[in-house]
Amino acid sequence: MNNTEKRSTLGRGFQLGRLGLNLVGSYLGYQAQNFLLGEGERADRKVRFQQQASRRVRDELGVLKGPVMKLGQLLSMQSKTLPKHLVHELANLQMRAPGMHATLARAQFKGSLGRYPEEMFRDFDPEPFAAASLGQVHRAVTRNGEKVAVKIQYPAIRSAIENDFKLLRSATWLARMSGHVPKGLVEELQRGILEETDYAQEADNLEFFRKELSKLTYLSIPKVYRELSTDRVLTMSYIEGEILSDFLKTKPSATVRDLIGARLLEMQDTQLHWLKAVHTDHHPGNYLFRPDGGIGLVDFGSVKRFTFEISKLMQCYLDRTWQKGETAARHFLKLLFGPKVPYKRARKILPLLEPLCDVFYPRDPAANAVVDFRDPKLHQLDSRFQQVLLRERLIDPECALIGRSQMGLDHMLYELGARANVREIWHRVFSAKAAGDYR
Repeated sequence: MNNTEKRSTLGRGFQLGRLGLNLVGSYLGYQAQNFLLGEGERADRKVRFQQQASRRVRDELGVLKGPVMKLGQLLSMQSKTLPKHLVHELANLQMRAPGMHATLARAQFKGSLGRYPEEMFRDFDPEPFAAASLGQVHRAVTRNGEKVAVKIQYPAIRSAIENDFKLLRSATWLARMSGHVPKGLVEELQRGILEETDYAQEADNLEFFRKELSKLTYLSIPKVYRELSTDRVLTMSYIEGEILSDFLKTKPSATVRDLIGARLLEMQDTQLHWLKAVHTDHHPGNYLFRPDGGIGLVDFGSVKRFTFEISKLMQCYLDRTWQKGETAARHFLKLLFGPKVPYKRARKILPLLEPLCDVFYPRDPAANAVVDFRDPKLHQLDSRFQQVLLRERLIDPECALIGRSQMGLDHMLYELGARANVREIWHRVFSAKAAGDYR
């Protein structure tokens, strides 16, 4: 199958279908062999089967790129629910997916900037050090001797995205008709991912966040080199640090892990409250961690801007306003879900909000407000909350990308095993006198 065929709707659908059939066939073969094996051999065989199936899924999604691969990245953050072998293999899609051949990367660069990379840089590494769903990143040195990272987009990636979303619309037709998948959700997701293919827009995002978050002195955001960038090539200053999995292998102390967790929460609250713009691609490959607790954030292709007041909603959580009578409950739920969601459906979420708020925002000022993000009780509450959202058709398309952001943040806090005072962090961000007062 050639590359053009793979990027067509039919070709990509066929490849996904073939993957599914191969996995089913492998599973049936695995079960048949179990009849001939002893108990100990069955356990070993199960592990081998899970490893092989996980590698096959990773390899196929890595070849397909685009939204299908982004789905793999999202699944790699479900370490609390999916088999560890699958999570481990899919984590490679965050930074270590198969890249373009060096010749194709050079051609993509020249097609966008008019000259080959070795003509524009003092040094350019033809082998990418990171490759993900939409592009790959190379180390380089400018003519002035500055270390940079050069992101080069895969060819025809927009077509791949559009074709994948045609498949997604077909696959979710019944769910969209029933309302369990809101009609605007697929469009919002497609808009967000297509936006990531415009590197000129990403450069604007980088400059915006680099300026607005400059008071968070522990945070490093790359500088853009406009003269070495286009809508398909993005050249940024090189940020030091290690991705989460590599950082955790160094066995950082609990103090450092808690510090990083608190800083991740502060970064998120600052974006939501002050900027009304949030970085939404929170998979661990986009973060770089340092032993002193410093954090680098390197990918701003996906950013969600909004107009509603997060601080008003947060105050409702702190005050438990839904307990102050039906009028107050209706007002709160309208703020949470919008005016179109019927009150009878929306109110079914209320019994689950109380225990979640007791964990994150205890009302007693003297209560221990430190949240352990490895606490199984927390994950059970969150899982039940998400189930009710889906069952009662309460998912708001406008908040889909913010939800994606929160999912990635939750995953990193879980992997860090972080403990943080969520209430105190929010109060600190909220009480800043001006948007430039972040500390």
